[in-house]
Formats: sequence, structure tokens, C-alpha cells
Amino acid sequence: MEVADPEDRHGLPLASATVPAVAIEDSLRLTDTLPEGLPEGLPEGLPEGLPEGLPEGLPEGLPERPPEPSAELQTLLRTYLDHLAVERGVSANTLAAYRRDLRRYLAHLAATGRTSLQGVGETDVSGFLGALRRGSPRHPPLSASSAARAVVAVRGLHRFALREGAVADDVARAVRPPSPPKRLPKAVTVAEVEALLEAAGADGTARALRDRALLEVLYGCGARISEAVGLDVDDLDLDSGAVRLFGKGSKERVVPLGRYAREAVAAYLVRGRPALLEAGHSGRGGTPALFLNARGGRLSRQSAWVVLRAAAERAGLTVELSPHTLRHSFATHLLDGGADVRVVQELLGHASVSTTQIYTLVTVDRLREVYAAAHPRALRR
Repeated sequence: MEVADPEDRHGLPLASATVPAVAIEDSLRLTDTLPEGLPEGLPEGLPEGLPEGLPEGLPEGLPERPPEPSAELQTLLRTYLDHLAVERGVSANTLAAYRRDLRRYLAHLAATGRTSLQGVGETDVSGFLGALRRGSPRHPPLSASSAARAVVAVRGLHRFALREGAVADDVARAVRPPSPPKRLPKAVTVAEVEALLEAAGADGTARALRDRALLEVLYGCGARISEAVGLDVDDLDLDSGAVRLFGKGSKERVVPLGRYAREAVAAYLVRGRPALLEAGHSGRGGTPALFLNARGGRLSRQSAWVVLRAAAERAGLTVELSPHTLRHSFATHLLDGGADVRVVQELLGHASVSTTQIYTLVTVDRLREVYAAAHPRALRR
């Protein structure tokens, strides 16, 4: 039987079955069709061959739903998130990450009987950090970097509560986030980038023109994926070769756009974007977004990932690629070409040069390789 949708994966209206929906879902998970001989409608009882004695609630082994945080804690969370969005101007992606991490923190507090931050101590915060690293039946263990992000969110919430007079002391101040291992950014070679870009626009269709322009922008100006898909047509000045990007915290910067990227974007604006807009909206109002999906709306970050992976597959590249790999490659290739680290910092939109200096480590490694291969006193036997 053809599956109608994810909520009805076996052709049964599970919500109105005579047994719990979760139980039927678990019992039928090993097959994509109904057991042979069952009628099209709901069965009178359990399908033939299923074990009797299904539980009344969740199947055995599944964790229970965590307790709901108190109304006071939920109100504090909403107020803090509003503060981040309105007063701090954090990006939508950062706000979503804070919301997810802090909801998990409030659930942790509720599970320990805490209904207010006034009764929370440093051990509660450090206990939450330990729970993140250990994991649970509902959540896998977090890496050091992900756990550090969650602890930063928790520290921000407690600091906000202290400022607002909701607590007398910031008990999270002494809890330090775990230090993630230092990993050098991975860059691909210039030849691999060129192969990727050629493969992206190979067939000349509207989507191919869009894909080529998107990847040219990612590599040509070192944009983050969220910055690229967030571009509007008015953010481009092709005559002067500049593009306006909005980075983390809605910080604006203007960066140059190289000739190859300008040509790719111009071709997309003339032959690709109008076709996508017409096919998607069918005469309805347009959108200011530069990069469009097949429905004429703004391209999402997830779709941009698909674009990159498809181009890499067509190019026959076996290296691990992500949109951030192109950003890493942009910075590394600039430094290899002799660019000043401060200039690269401005182009990348880094608040601190220390963030940019990690790319100099990659370049030093490259210099060592060249030195070892070329200098007569560095030759090894």
C-alpha cells in the first residue's frame, strides 16, 4: 500500500486505533506494508501475529517525558530570549540554538525539583554540564564544543536573571565550559575548487546558473552559508564589484566580489533567477532574495548544502566538503598568496584577529612543506 505521509506510514489512521498509536507504530516498524489479509479500514483488534499485552502507555524501554518547567522559569526564558532578539540583535540561528539549549536546561532543573532560579546552586549548573556530556536515553552525549555552547547559554541566562533582580547571585559564573579540542580548519586546493565550480554550472539550466553563482559567492568572498542565502538582490553592486553581507549579530560588512563571481551572478540574474521566480510564483508578487529555490522562495541553508554535495559528486571529489570548507579555503588561499592577516580578518567578519590567526597555522604548515622540499639544508636522507 502506498504511504500517504509520515504520520500514516502504514496506511492506518493511527490516532484512532483501538490500541495506542505508539504501540502500533512500533509493532509495524519492520514492514512497510500491512500484514497480508488485513482489510483496508481499521482492524477490529491487533493485526495477526502481533504480540498480545501491549502496554497502556509508552512501550517498555522508552524514557518517560521529562517534567514541565514551572511557569516562572518559562516566563524568565521567554523574557531572556526577547532580550537577545531585540536588545542584543542576535541572529535567528543563534536564537534558535539558545532556545533549544535553555529548554533542555529548564527540563533538567524541573527534573531535580527546581521551580525557580533562586533555589539553583552551582552544583545544579555543573550537574547539567555533566548530564550533557554523559547523554541520556532521549539525548546522545554532546561533544565538548556543543556542551560549551549550552553552558554559555546557561551562564547568559543566570547573568540576565541577576541583572533583572530575579536572583541575588550568579551561581553559574564559576562553571567553565569545556575546552573543545583545537582543530585546524580544512581547506581544499585551488584545483579542487575550480573543479567544483565547473561541475555546479555544467548543464546551463536555471538551477545550474544559481548553483554556480552561489558557490562562486561562497568561495569568492568567504561568506558564511547563512550570509549567502540571506542576500537580497539590492545587496549586490556588480558595477563596483562589492557585496554587503550581514554576519553574526546582524553585523554588516562590505567585501569585494571577484570577476568570476560577478560574471556568475550576472548570468544567474539575467537567465536563471527570472525563470525560477516565474516558475515558483506564477505571476504573484516577487521576493527580494538573491538565491531562489524551485518554488520561487528564498533558498534555505539545507538546500545550499544539497547544492554543494551534488556539485562535489559530479566533480568526482572525494574530500569532505561543507559550505564552511569554502570559507576556510578562501582564507587559506588568501594567506598563501601573501594577504595580511588583518585584511583577512575584515573579509571574514571576525570580531577578533585571534580567530583569524588559526589560518596562519595552516599556512605555516604549508611553508614548512615547501621549505623541507626545496631548501638544500633541509633535505632528509
